[in-house]
Amino acid sequence: MKIIAATYAPMQEDYSLNTEIIHRYADYLSGNGVWGVFVNGSTGDFVSLTIEERKMLIEAWGKERQNSLYVINQVGHTSLKEACELAEHSLHFADAISAIAPYYFGVKDLGKLVQYCREIAGAAPGLPFYYYHIPVLSGVDFKMSDFIKIAREEIPNFSGIKFTHNDLTDIQKCVSLTWESGKEEILFGIDEMFLSSLPFGIRGWVGSTYNHLFPLYRDILEAFNRQDYRQASDLQEKAVKFVELLDGTAGFNGAGKSFMRVFGLDLGPSRFPHNTLSDTQLKTLLEEFEKDAVLNRYFGHLRVNPEP
Repeated sequence: MKIIAATYAPMQEDYSLNTEIIHRYADYLSGNGVWGVFVNGSTGDFVSLTIEERKMLIEAWGKERQNSLYVINQVGHTSLKEACELAEHSLHFADAISAIAPYYFGVKDLGKLVQYCREIAGAAPGLPFYYYHIPVLSGVDFKMSDFIKIAREEIPNFSGIKFTHNDLTDIQKCVSLTWESGKEEILFGIDEMFLSSLPFGIRGWVGSTYNHLFPLYRDILEAFNRQDYRQASDLQEKAVKFVELLDGTAGFNGAGKSFMRVFGLDLGPSRFPHNTLSDTQLKTLLEEFEKDAVLNRYFGHLRVNPEP
């Protein structure tokens, strides 16, 4: 069960990076059973960071591989040159790399997308490469089943796709292709559809809420495996409720980051345009969750890492 937390970018009150807290952040995640981390992704607000800050973050997380965490670094950039630089830098600090498609001048041809990925992957030939498919943000939306067929022939270290899209037909085709080769895997990226992904045979996930509710997802999987589909569905509904409440309070990215304070990890404010929860907003959210016995129980099961 490869549950991979998409990590937030910790910051000081002046919005500079706070890399010193990453060791405690990593200890919290690994202590709760999270398998790995996805650094510099959408949850980590990579588009609001400089290239040097992205390097600083992966350098800090790279030290935590000894903490039993598998580290994937997202290196995509609107500049292919910058993306390749980030990929090469990752050789010393990551276990794998991933890249989102260029998201300003959209890629209109599947061959161009493969070319972009091939050059990035080639800059770090010793690392597995995962294409980051998230069309709602990148604007690039090809069938990944078509992408896999080309990429596996042209990218020697191609290892799969971080699939953050609700095209279930394409997911099914992609999983079948990975089973055929045994060399690639699909890492699913929509937490609210975790249960929906299970019948396809997916066994790897990347998401924001694995920072907050890993035990809940573990129990969804266990309920599904024992064919208690009602229980699995009820638990998945709680995960959706968590996302909806945070999103409705201040937007999920900022609220999710602020909510980590509940677990003793103050990851600081969120950069523009995301919001940061006030103490009053956080208190109101906690009061709302306390009304839900199931969610409240899962928060209690997390291994809290208090401030020293």
